[in-house]
Amino acid sequence: MNIDEYSKRAITTLTTQYDYGDITSQMMGQILGLSDESGEVLGKFKKLLRDKQGVLSDEDKKEIMKELGDVLWYVNAVSHLLGYSLEDVAQANIDKLASRQQRGKLHGSGDNR
Repeated sequence: MNIDEYSKRAITTLTTQYDYGDITSQMMGQILGLSDESGEVLGKFKKLLRDKQGVLSDEDKKEIMKELGDVLWYVNAVSHLLGYSLEDVAQANIDKLASRQQRGKLHGSGDNR
């Protein structure tokens, strides 16, 4: 198969069944921002592994902390647009983890384990 054949066949699987419903352009912008900032955190770690053999300097840690702050900002924005506070999100996460721990399900995969 050549790349043009791949392109023609692959594009037939492109779906148009997206409907934004309650998702506003404002919320979508925040979701995209969250993805972007999360990617920046990942990129910093990739470069640490590639360029510095995983050795973290104090400056590296500060730069990662800045990116984590950006991630937190977007988490807060999305939470707000969904009608939740960071307190709500944090409490729901602790409740979920405590339940998994009590049931011996911290390891494994799946959102509802």
